[in-house]
Amino acid sequence: MYQQLMAATVFVQPLDLVKNRMQLSGEGGKARQYKNTFHAITTILRNEGIIGIYTGLSAGLLRQATYTTTRLGIYSMLFEKFSSTDGTPPNFLTKAVLGMSAGGTAAFVGTPAEISLIRMTADGRLPAAERRGYTSVFNALSRIIRDEGVLTLWRGCGPTIIRAMVVNAAQLASYSQAKQGLFSTGYFEEGILLHFCASMISGLVTTAASMPVDIAKTRIQSMKIIDGKPEYKGAIDVLSKTIKSEGILSLWKGFTPYYARLGPHTVLTFIFLEQMNKYYKQYVMGVTSSSGGI
Repeated sequence: MYQQLMAATVFVQPLDLVKNRMQLSGEGGKARQYKNTFHAITTILRNEGIIGIYTGLSAGLLRQATYTTTRLGIYSMLFEKFSSTDGTPPNFLTKAVLGMSAGGTAAFVGTPAEISLIRMTADGRLPAAERRGYTSVFNALSRIIRDEGVLTLWRGCGPTIIRAMVVNAAQLASYSQAKQGLFSTGYFEEGILLHFCASMISGLVTTAASMPVDIAKTRIQSMKIIDGKPEYKGAIDVLSKTIKSEGILSLWKGFTPYYARLGPHTVLTFIFLEQMNKYYKQYVMGVTSSSGGI
């Protein structure tokens, strides 16, 4: 499973880069660098080449290795702990709380890789004299510690944790509802197709719910300290300044690449959890069920 997620990271890394660039485009009321997703992709490819669109891949892989493994590991452990002795899964509200807890904890663990990723993917949009020029995620981490202090690795940790909790809660709630609704139509039966369709719907809802927090996180982690003063005081300051100078719809800037990235990730996550729960019930608990546990 983790090999699949790493492979998926290689596939979606360009989308992550485009999403981050679009979220930073037009910051502070400046002219937008990119008109839309297609314009962003073509501009980056023209100016930086195919290698440029994979900038930050090492940070993306480290984030996957830290955040995703921690999140799924904690969630699976808590899911098993709160399941009844006969294999009945916890109720919906409990699962939502478990997901938020796992996501928040994993976000704290993954923030150093996240801030490295944000900075590396944003670097190409800056003038040459202002670029940080990190050569890899480990170069980024070591230079951040050396130049800005170790606590900088957790800059934007608050909105990162909030985003993770929103993502996990939204994913669980929307997936459960979508799966139940699709199953009730009579056109679906328990299986991979049902899980896939419910996951894509869940990804869409999760994208819409989490993007305002995500753009706040991206801008805080990308900002520089000018004359000893940070560009933003916190997430609320980012959101208020963004709405004031760029309009409220700018909070969903980069929606297409974000969903194109989150959709497949959601599919992999829930198919894995569904299969894990299925085999756990079948081979460990000795029970079978025609409906999914999530």
